[in-house]
Amino acid sequence: MIVAFSVTPLGVGEDVGEYVADAVRVVRASGLPHRTDAMFTSVEGEWDEVMDVVKRAVAAVEARAPRVSLVLKADIRPGVEDGLTSKVATVERHLSA
Repeated sequence: MIVAFSVTPLGVGEDVGEYVADAVRVVRASGLPHRTDAMFTSVEGEWDEVMDVVKRAVAAVEARAPRVSLVLKADIRPGVEDGLTSKVATVERHLSA
């Protein structure tokens, strides 16, 4: 499964990068395959381990912010591994054709 999520602290002002970095640190420490871009962090693994990482990432932001917004999208596809890379490779293959 791949989960793309975004954690946004509310009530802390306009510059939220340091809070988002707290969440990304949790993801990086998890050891699961992941990618972070300008809008979302994607994490790949089994349901329980991915959701645990998301929960801990939210908690890291919640520890410093009075309110937290979470946006989450999941691709639940049993048996697929390395989806973070293979899904992008498929699109790139079609683009180069």
